[in-house]
Amino acid sequence: MESTVLTAVFLPLALFVVMLGMGLGLKPTDFTRVWVYPKAAMIGLLAQIVLLPMVGFGLAALFPLTPELAVGLVVLAACPGGPTSNVLTYLAKGNVALSITLTAMSSLVTVLTIPLVINLAMVTFLGAGTSLQLPFLSTVAQIAVITIIPVGLGMVLHRSLPQVAAKAERGVKWLSLFLLGLIIVGLLVQQRANVLTFFAQVGAATLALNLVAMALGYGIATLARLDQPTSTAITVEVGIQNGTLAIALASAPTFLNQPTLAIPAAIYSLLMFVTGGLFAAWAAQRRRRAESI
Repeated sequence: MESTVLTAVFLPLALFVVMLGMGLGLKPTDFTRVWVYPKAAMIGLLAQIVLLPMVGFGLAALFPLTPELAVGLVVLAACPGGPTSNVLTYLAKGNVALSITLTAMSSLVTVLTIPLVINLAMVTFLGAGTSLQLPFLSTVAQIAVITIIPVGLGMVLHRSLPQVAAKAERGVKWLSLFLLGLIIVGLLVQQRANVLTFFAQVGAATLALNLVAMALGYGIATLARLDQPTSTAITVEVGIQNGTLAIALASAPTFLNQPTLAIPAAIYSLLMFVTGGLFAAWAAQRRRRAESI
């Protein structure tokens, strides 16, 4: 698969499908529900927007990564949660309404924070003289277009044709997983000469990001004395990032246009299903035990 086909066709399509699928399951109340769960929502957003990028920088500095892979790890940490986190929260018997709210809110806020975090990572790991940076205003506008427009379209369909939207949502989720898998395979094929080296270099770092983020979310929720379903939702939201958006930011021609920076997100997108699935199974079993007492 040619790089231009992957980044210019399949990547935008996959991101559009992912964000459209998110919108098909959203209602305006999902953005205002933050007032229903103010404490939990603020804790979850703080962890995602502030603490998670800090974890990304720390792990990028701690692990022996190349400068490009270090930046790629921070790009991943800067991204919001994605639709996968909502599905895993449901399977884990967590607070799905809160999960959807956090995904929606973080997707809006990170439109502004992503360019700042990525540019700081560029300067930190590639050097102050690097020309590979994202212009703030144009990047904000582009991220808004590729995320808010398909989400808004999905919400319009959800409102005007709820039954059609409900049926389409299931199909769109499977399509988005297929396209994400296609992109990951394409990236790995492009970098096949270095893929084992990349996995050896960044596999542990991406796994650490995933596990530390989930532990961070669970720890903060526990310290705040939130109930079990709410703690589960925050754990998954903080621990599972939107890998498709991270890959788009790293490799799309309109953004950084550096496929190597997308390797951490590609490997992470494979690992998160394993760790997220294991956590969901454990949390669901724990919930069932609590309910049976």
